[in-house]
Parts: sequence; C-alpha cells; structure tokens
Amino acid sequence: MRVYAFGFLSFMASSREKTGKVNRMARPDKAAAVAELTEDFKSATATYLTEYRGLTVTSMKQLRRSLGADTKYSVVKNTLTKIAAKNAGVELSDDLLAGPSAVAFIKGDAIDAARNLKNFQKENPLLVIKGGIYEGKFVTTAEIMKLADLESREVLLAKLAGAMKGSLAKAARTFDALRIKLEAGAPAPAAVSEPVADAAVAEVSAQAETTEAVAEAPAAQDVTAEVAVETPETPAE
Repeated sequence: MRVYAFGFLSFMASSREKTGKVNRMARPDKAAAVAELTEDFKSATATYLTEYRGLTVTSMKQLRRSLGADTKYSVVKNTLTKIAAKNAGVELSDDLLAGPSAVAFIKGDAIDAARNLKNFQKENPLLVIKGGIYEGKFVTTAEIMKLADLESREVLLAKLAGAMKGSLAKAARTFDALRIKLEAGAPAPAAVSEPVADAAVAEVSAQAETTEAVAEAPAAQDVTAEVAVETPETPAE
C-alpha cells in the first residue's frame, strides 16, 4: 500500500509538471528567455510596461495590431524581465513588475506608440499602463500620457519643411528686388548688398541647425523656423 501511494504521488507530481500547473521552467529555457528580453531592451527606442489582467485574447491581438509592426508586445515573467533589464543596463522598480505584466518594446516612433496605448486604454480600461523607459530615463504613467498628446516626428518635420520653404521664398524675393534695382541702374553699394547676402546665408544655416535639433529631439511639440529678412532702404541721394 505504501509503495502504491508513493508511486501515485510521483505520477501526480510528474503530471502537474507536464500540464504546466506547476510554474517551472528549465534552466536553458530561462537563459534563452532572458537573452531575448535583454536584446529587446537594448534595441528598443522606448519600453512601456503594462498590466493586462482581465483582457481577452482578442483584445490582446487588437492591441498588438494597433501598436504596429515596429512594436513587440510580449507577455513576460516578472523575475526574468527584471534580470534582463539589469543585463541591458535598465533599472526597473518592483512596482513596475507587479501583477501579470506585458511589455511593449518600441522600435519605431515612441510618441505614436504612446498615443496608440492611450487610445486603446480608452476603449479597454482594464489595460493598465504602469510606466516605462523613454530615451534611457524612467517615465511615469502621467508622462507617457503627455507623450501621447505630442505631435509625431513626421508632423514636426512637415511643419519645419513648410517654415523653411516660406523663409527661403522671402530670401529669394529679397535677391530679386536687388537684381531689379541693379538692372535699373540703381546703385547697390557693397555696404548694403553684403549684409543682405550674409543675412540670407545665416537664415539657411539657422534652418539647418533647427532641422538637426528636431531630428535629435523628436518629443519637441512646437517648431517655429521662420526668419524674416528685411530689404535695407536705399540710401537717399
């Protein structure tokens, strides 16, 4: 009877492992999972941590589609995620890894991803946005919501291009005015024409610097790149 009881308990323990009711993972599997998560942390432009408790499988699929192909949204084990984050040089507090966690690893526009998360949460309140990492720094839930309200990089660049076009058009009109005066025989002293040319060059240089600034800081909201070039008055004869 004792032998039978021991054999039965051994069988039950083995069955529980096979059915997954006992939360165990082989060491090679853990190492592979940690390595994959570490690479995800390193390659992501931003990382948003969420709690998905209560969401259906269908809702999770919809969330993944809304985040786009440039975002990897994965259900993770908290202990392995913390190890992977540390290996990648990212410090995550314990409260970010409480409860059933899923992590959005962003490889595209982090602002667009934040906006998609916010929009999804409006229709699915069970999704909890716990915080994340943006540009190497920890961001709270409130800060992610602020990012979601910013304009995307593409919109900012489009605004910059429009401002540059208008500014360069003003410079072109200034040069045309000087050319017309020269053709009409009006004097154009070097003291007058050179500052105009210098101003136009300075204007183009300023526009280039603004472009670089926007490229380096995609989270900037308002970009104004209009420089006025005034035509100097012709000296009285």
